[in-house]
Amino acid sequence: MSAKASDSMQTTTELLDQTENSLLECKVCFEKYNQQKKRRPRNLPCGHVMCLECVTSLAHPRSLKLECPFCRRACKSSETSDCLPLLHLMEILNSSSNSVPVSGRTVGAAEDVVMPGSQVLTFHLSFGGWGTLVNPTGIAVCQRSACLAVAHDGKKRIKLFSFNGRVIQQFGERGQAGNDIRYPTDVTITLDGHIAVTDSGDRSVKVFDFNGRGKLVISESFGLPWGLDTTPQNDVIMTDSVAGALYRLTADFKRGELKGVEKLCSNLCDPRKVAVSQASGAIAVIEHSMAKGPSCGCTMLKVFAADMQLISQVDTFGLNLVFPSKIYASDVTFSREGQVIVTDGYNQAVFCLGKPEEFPMCKPIITQGLSYPLALAFTPDSSLIVLDGGDHSLKVFTAS
Repeated sequence: MSAKASDSMQTTTELLDQTENSLLECKVCFEKYNQQKKRRPRNLPCGHVMCLECVTSLAHPRSLKLECPFCRRACKSSETSDCLPLLHLMEILNSSSNSVPVSGRTVGAAEDVVMPGSQVLTFHLSFGGWGTLVNPTGIAVCQRSACLAVAHDGKKRIKLFSFNGRVIQQFGERGQAGNDIRYPTDVTITLDGHIAVTDSGDRSVKVFDFNGRGKLVISESFGLPWGLDTTPQNDVIMTDSVAGALYRLTADFKRGELKGVEKLCSNLCDPRKVAVSQASGAIAVIEHSMAKGPSCGCTMLKVFAADMQLISQVDTFGLNLVFPSKIYASDVTFSREGQVIVTDGYNQAVFCLGKPEEFPMCKPIITQGLSYPLALAFTPDSSLIVLDGGDHSLKVFTAS
């Protein structure tokens, strides 16, 4: 290496060190910022920045007011907001390396995780990120065309990616006639290649083809449509969070003709994400308690057979008996072998709960490299794709 190149590398290293010390460190607690909830950088109205943990600590417990420790300007904690330039800078620095930092830990290309049954998942790549995806909420895999659909709050609400991260198509601009999507909460891809989206903005389910052309709008006085998945018979299963119900939507998607809306269950507690086993037709539903805050609330996972007979159920308390940390399931899917896999945003992990008849069991399969996993899906070759809401990215773990 030439002396000039060596000096340039040293200068770059020093610049990165100064950036970390000067910009990416909270000047109140001197902890480094990251994508996690507690250490996310927050803008105060005066323009100064500190981590969310310090904002919470400085705020009065009743009035929630605080004084900026740098300029003494008063504000409320609710008036603070994410410091997007710093979050974007962290993403750039993270993507420039060959690893994904999380809380001082890294997951590189050689990091392996083992699925039950001795299948090994290796971290392969990450794509998306802030700007490409904005507050994503759901993902779905097309088994036929090898692509991935993501629902998010960007200008065009649905993005289609290839499995290597290339954007194939995007549509669903709010207010645009024919393919308007207001607030998407989840997405699924039918077996005949149509994209169904739950839209909480007008409480409907909207169906599009792969070119973004609207084919069907289903609105049956739903309370709050939330989770979606496709059955082996090419029906769509949908949860209604407000009504506490589970529906089966039957349609000729190609013609845009609705055939029926059947309520399968009506006594669920705030049901959100749902998954259907393509092997058995079993349906897994995540319920949320009404209590506010992660320390008070809990989740319940129920698994029904295809005929809606309850097979098994387990909640946060039950899983805490077999695992030392409380688990709050944010999404669920089935592996090819029929095992139930869940994401946990609070523990920043992905867990295998085994087959429904094996509940309760709990085996961590991904514990590093995730900041706030929201959703997950398997590809046809059994690779696992995790939607990470912390850095607005998709992380691919390949099977070997």
